[in-house]
Amino acid sequence: MKTTVVLPTYNEAQNIEALTAALLELPLDDLVIIIVDDDSPDGTGHLADELAAGQPERVQVLHRVDRRGLGSAYVEGFNRALQTGAQVVIQMDADFSHAPRYIPEMLATLNDCDVVIGSRYVAGGRLDEHWGWGRRLLSLFANSVYTRSILGLQVRDATAGFRAWKRETLLGLGLQRVRSNGYVFQVELTYLTERLGYLAHEFPIYFKDRRIGRSKMSQLNILEAVWRTPLVAYTHRRLTPADRQR
Repeated sequence: MKTTVVLPTYNEAQNIEALTAALLELPLDDLVIIIVDDDSPDGTGHLADELAAGQPERVQVLHRVDRRGLGSAYVEGFNRALQTGAQVVIQMDADFSHAPRYIPEMLATLNDCDVVIGSRYVAGGRLDEHWGWGRRLLSLFANSVYTRSILGLQVRDATAGFRAWKRETLLGLGLQRVRSNGYVFQVELTYLTERLGYLAHEFPIYFKDRRIGRSKMSQLNILEAVWRTPLVAYTHRRLTPADRQR
């Protein structure tokens, strides 16, 4: 079963080599990595090219001009994965916040659902102890109050960025429907998943705060999430399972 990991990167030169090595060491013979780099000024794209040159069958690189955003990076990576025959697509952060060791178990869980979400907010899930209370409260409010009250979501960790998708699920969502480009992209995917009747399973993970490099979260991302979430609800409010793409 061909499994493709999509890694959007921006200034992850200090992490990308170690993360790629950790992924390739997993007991998954058919695993491929697609690195989607947004013109990183720290040389991430160059390092990614070197990794791809060393293992061209297993590592691919998509170079994008300028910093064009997380959502569009994922959509471009997802489309490349689907075009090259992926049966399962993994999305994850490139800073080790999402531990590669969870992937084999997430793949096993995927046998019984349409998407597996690495969740911080189900039994057994945890946040890094280094997270301050302000950050914890903001994340908890976004997931447990704001997005759930506006969108009526069942998923507890709607902003989670660690997911395993069946090919058929991503195709059925219709990625051309997605309009969000910041971190609210994850919320829009979650809402589309539930509106279209796909089964999501939340898999408990320990979310580790990055130890190297800087977070890409900004006040602009937060503001986008605030105003786009109601727009997501309005845009997709009439979708039903009959609207799955075929």
